[in-house]
Amino acid sequence: MAGALLWPSGAVAAPPGDLPFGAYDPYGAFGDDPDVQIEHLFLPWQDVYLPSLLEADAYAAERGRSVLVTIEPWTWTRDERNRPEVLIAGINSGAFDTNMSTICSILGGFQSAVTVRWAHEMEDYSGQFIWAGWQPETYIAAYRRMVDVCRSVAPDIDFMWSPLGLETDKTLYPFEEYFPGEDYVDVIGLSVFGLQKWEKDKLGAERSFREVLDPRYERAVKFGLPIVVAELGFSGDADYVNKWLEDVRQSLEGLSELVAVVYFNQKEVYPWPDGYGLPDWRFGQNIVE
Repeated sequence: MAGALLWPSGAVAAPPGDLPFGAYDPYGAFGDDPDVQIEHLFLPWQDVYLPSLLEADAYAAERGRSVLVTIEPWTWTRDERNRPEVLIAGINSGAFDTNMSTICSILGGFQSAVTVRWAHEMEDYSGQFIWAGWQPETYIAAYRRMVDVCRSVAPDIDFMWSPLGLETDKTLYPFEEYFPGEDYVDVIGLSVFGLQKWEKDKLGAERSFREVLDPRYERAVKFGLPIVVAELGFSGDADYVNKWLEDVRQSLEGLSELVAVVYFNQKEVYPWPDGYGLPDWRFGQNIVE
């Protein structure tokens, strides 16, 4: 298969394997694939178009998929975003309780099973998220409050705590310090991305799916909870992409707590470190020659 695509020409399908597979797929590229079991949504809590949630539920239910909802505590209108201090104060005062409860009350009525992933990658210090890089106790208090608010209107929803998973020497605080407790977490999400050019330039060699995932998994598995790769993406030449395609649902030895992988089928929205721009993770666009 070297140099050839693993998906048929003109079609987009899940990589081979039995591990449950999902996708953030805003253009519906996986819409006809019965092997996709999880529909991933991203939404802000300040300017979300609420009827779109019902449309997403209908779309997922028609395809027999569960729904993973990443709720980002800001507006998508960049020039109207809060500063971290304003967000923290607002959460602590209850100013944002209605934002969370309004969204969760709709999610609680979904036909599909729902998992909420609130304020992900909280230990990232790149500047992408205003909720990242807080003191761990500040983040934990905010996360717990939002889970409590959501549960009050949607008691059957599950919750994903989702650190980026960076090694401890690359972040302000180890992600373990942000764990909010078993009573507030049903599943742990991790982010796993492979960018061949960055790896060769900065690390001296390309990495496999397992080389990126394993160190993060080994730290997360200590909490004794199911683990999902909540954001997965890879880009490189055809051989590199094919290797990742073969591995993400089949190279699973020793990963007994990994219960699903969810692909980020979109172009990157925040610049990759070290000037590598916005990689395109979309299937069919992620091969760079």
